[in-house]
Amino acid sequence: MVVQVACVGAGYFAQFHIGSWKRMSDAKLVGVCDLDPDRATAAGVAAFTNMQDMLGAVEADIVDIILPPFGQAEAIKVAVAAKVRLIICQKPFCTSFEEAREMTSLVARAGIPLVIHENFRFQPWYRVIKTAIDQGRIGQPLQATFRLRPGDGQGKDAYLDRQPYFRDMPRLLIHETGVHFVDVFRFLFGNPTHVYADLRRVNPVIVGEDAGFVVFDHADGVRGVFDGNRCLDHAADNTRRTMGEALFEGTNGAITLTGDGAVHFRAVGQQTQQQLLAPDNHDGFGGDCTHALQQHVVAAMTTDGALENEAADYLSVIAVEQAIYASAEQQRRVAVV
Repeated sequence: MVVQVACVGAGYFAQFHIGSWKRMSDAKLVGVCDLDPDRATAAGVAAFTNMQDMLGAVEADIVDIILPPFGQAEAIKVAVAAKVRLIICQKPFCTSFEEAREMTSLVARAGIPLVIHENFRFQPWYRVIKTAIDQGRIGQPLQATFRLRPGDGQGKDAYLDRQPYFRDMPRLLIHETGVHFVDVFRFLFGNPTHVYADLRRVNPVIVGEDAGFVVFDHADGVRGVFDGNRCLDHAADNTRRTMGEALFEGTNGAITLTGDGAVHFRAVGQQTQQQLLAPDNHDGFGGDCTHALQQHVVAAMTTDGALENEAADYLSVIAVEQAIYASAEQQRRVAVV
């Protein structure tokens, strides 16, 4: 079975979605829509500037919405009206928690799965780390730390070359980037119950926060720390491969993630490490995690398997995000509700 896919949006990040669909033998890209006709045409398939026109002209099983939050709700409504089989939507998901819940209810009533394109959990290193933790390699997990250091937020021209809308987002570090790691931590340890956050702006040319710390309380005594600063970098030939470095520690040992995508395990009391995953050599984004997510969706569709990060589940990420901003504003530990 080959599923047919139509993409809405052909901006910077759409290249990874479109390139992935074109590489898949069990999916076929049948149309791309963008307000800029040149960008839509560049995909090399049927091109449109209007989503309704596209869905009237092509038969799509999947609509892949690759838009910023302000355009997502309307696109979801059009896809639901077209009675497609499945919708994928980029994150951040919608413009508010209320809008995200409204869209989640809309697709539920229509019986159409809506998967949020939260792809970091599909990066190969986190799949390996998840397996190792579940197998008990580090014993009882106690602490997890991720240091976000993409090094792309310095100077007066910050973000202009790739995603200039970052500069005007009133909430940047957590809303745009930190949610990836909220989802990674919940993928590894379950949903946090409480958060404590200290957020700040380092580069004065942007509107939102670009640095800060977040502490997550997870079940069974696990504490997670997100230490983010978009103005600082880390040791990597491509600082956007992993976006930083991570350490996962437990009673029996520790797992490290380095900027080259390699994963190592060190047992308690030992000085040597065992490699669990070799350095990544993929030229594209994040260990080809976009492709891995889209393969997961197609496999689930063709085998009636379970989908990760459907909208109803992803609302938990937004709830954590809301708690993080409340904590930073109130300068106290906040429960996730």
